Amino acid sequence: MAFPIADIRALFPALCQTDNAQERIYLDNPAGTQVPTSVAKAVADYMLTNASNMGGHFTTSLATDEVTLKAHQDAAVFLGASSSKEIIIGQSMTSLTFHLSRSICRDFQPGDEIIVSRIEHEGNVGPWLEIAKDKNLNIKWVDFDKETWLIEPENLAIALSEKTKLVCLNYASNMTGSINDIAALTRMSHNAGAQVFVDAVQLAPHHLIDVQALGCDYLACSSYKFFGPHLGILWGKEEVLAALHPYKGRCVSDELPDRFEAGTPQFELLAGLSATIKYFEDLGRRTVPNGSQRELIFEAYKQSRNFEEPMTNRLIDGLAHIPGISIYGITNPNRVHQRVPTISIRHNKLKPTEIAKSLANSGIFVWHGHNYAYEPTRFLNIPEDEGVVRVGLAHYNTDEEITRVVETIDAIVANAR
Repeated sequence: MAFPIADIRALFPALCQTDNAQERIYLDNPAGTQVPTSVAKAVADYMLTNASNMGGHFTTSLATDEVTLKAHQDAAVFLGASSSKEIIIGQSMTSLTFHLSRSICRDFQPGDEIIVSRIEHEGNVGPWLEIAKDKNLNIKWVDFDKETWLIEPENLAIALSEKTKLVCLNYASNMTGSINDIAALTRMSHNAGAQVFVDAVQLAPHHLIDVQALGCDYLACSSYKFFGPHLGILWGKEEVLAALHPYKGRCVSDELPDRFEAGTPQFELLAGLSATIKYFEDLGRRTVPNGSQRELIFEAYKQSRNFEEPMTNRLIDGLAHIPGISIYGITNPNRVHQRVPTISIRHNKLKPTEIAKSLANSGIFVWHGHNYAYEPTRFLNIPEDEGVVRVGLAHYNTDEEITRVVETIDAIVANAR
């Protein structure tokens, strides 16, 4: 069955917006996707009809209890967790990682080691650098391979030692798009006696996450990167989370996940999170009408990947044929399954900001700069004050948009010559 791109796009009002009669092409998706009407409606409906706090006996408070419980249950299914107790929801992936880092590293001793990879987004670097300074821990770096664009097991093996307590890994890079073999790297880390914390922010919009199959101890993602509201989600194994010391106020329950969710939740966004996961279910239901919630989500990702991956290859091929353009990431079409559709480029004469501004003037939205990927930028010897032009697809983009961006960049380069 053909991917219902017209039907999908009709669900996203932003895709129909124009600026001065010029249509918008959203290729800024790695920084945050657009949302379907159903998600915005769920947020608005909660705020207009059920706004309340938790724990009361009256109607709106009871409804808020249900919204909160359902959001955690839905997120647990979405990530393949064994229980909603394993789901911590907060302001953002970065804020949750900073918060949990204090608990995770509480019993670490001076000289203990945290391994961080060179392909990480700052959200999975900064928290560990700070706690390492506070507790006199050692940070060890593991490089990614500049030919395969992956964290190779042999490089991690070199970094691991008897002092390694935690390994911080990137699932999919927000600069190169490459997808690391988290299950294999986790097994190596566990064999060395270390826990594993995974940043899955960039993978979640494009690939199904199965925390049970990965075997890691913690995994974080952000719902606004997969068509939802601005929330961070952090999963942890129940027994691991239960063993951590919670930094919390006295009025907060000791139960999971309450003990790690400081302050009053954003209830309206929790309603939006459930609507986001239902969006995936509805997409999956187009081809598997009677599946379970998890099966429907799996099918949605299957449909999306089958649509996105050929389009990704067309984008890479088109960009590769533009004189002076370098692509930072996997370009082999046979390896498209090892990357997400996030494509970073540089031109040998034009600065990224020049290209991005010219694209914006043509109604094409892309990001430029380091995109908070400090370590990959430095490791690849890219000027930090310039960075890259980053073009990122979602399953609501079209072949016509890909043609448009390639032709526009080609014209920008030609005009510069």
